[in-house]
Amino acid sequence: MQKLPVMEHFYTIQGEGVHAGRPAYFVRLAGCDVGCVWCDVKESWQVSKEQYVEVEEIVQWVQQSNTEIVVITGGEPAMYDLGLLTQSLQQKGYKTHIETSGAYKITGHWDHVCLSPKKFKAPLKENMPLADELKVVVFNQSDFDWAVKHADHVSEYCILILNPEWEKREKVMPLMIEFVKSNPQFRIGLQTHKYINVP
Repeated sequence: MQKLPVMEHFYTIQGEGVHAGRPAYFVRLAGCDVGCVWCDVKESWQVSKEQYVEVEEIVQWVQQSNTEIVVITGGEPAMYDLGLLTQSLQQKGYKTHIETSGAYKITGHWDHVCLSPKKFKAPLKENMPLADELKVVVFNQSDFDWAVKHADHVSEYCILILNPEWEKREKVMPLMIEFVKSNPQFRIGLQTHKYINVP
């Protein structure tokens, strides 16, 4: 059986994006070389041998919850071949969602792809059309140009979301409001899990 490195896993409420507010089981894979300076889960960057778990066991964790949605996140989950994991989850009736920077080829079978491109390691062009949701974190003024640039490469059905970087939210939110008013194809997203205090 295939093994994947799992940093943590938990059943919670999705806090961001199109599916915010819905219960979801999160599987956070370890390992990331994208290196976002404002990453709030830097402990997910490193991988140890002890973290590797068989796909079958991951599915068993999910089955102990009432979830309909399983979110594979990281770290950078696309670093790994996720074909077996997603196939196994979908065979059990679960909806599979991925949260990725797009810096690696996206493998697996997905019901929802949230692509969040990062300047530190740009996404692969081949991943852009796969995005159901393009989520750009706004840290400073230049991130608006970054968002527009990548919005040109996703499908017409992709939902475009701007999220304020949590520590900068008071500073950047007024800028975001004015930007979205002038660029109505975008919408503002929030990290609602931080407001309702869930993981």
